[in-house]
Amino acid sequence: MNDSILLDPTAEQAPAQRARLARPASLEGKVVGLLDISKPRGNVFLDRIEEQLAAMGVGVKRYSKPTFTRVAPTELKQQMAAEVDLLVEGLAD
Repeated sequence: MNDSILLDPTAEQAPAQRARLARPASLEGKVVGLLDISKPRGNVFLDRIEEQLAAMGVGVKRYSKPTFTRVAPTELKQQMAAEVDLLVEGLAD
């Protein structure tokens, strides 16, 4: 990975800069969350990711945002942070 700056797409006047977290060396013993942001066909992408992870013996938890037009509710973000080690967000159209 390069040292690119990640930008938060929300309309912050002074965007927070966050360091990237290190990737785990292995998925063994990890639980991966799959977040469907409710765009068309995002679930198709996440279904395939879930199949691949399950074949590797990785635990998976599924989540869904009410709408793709808004950020995830705080309660959902807190739930995901408490329940999973990694998160994949599904974007599709």
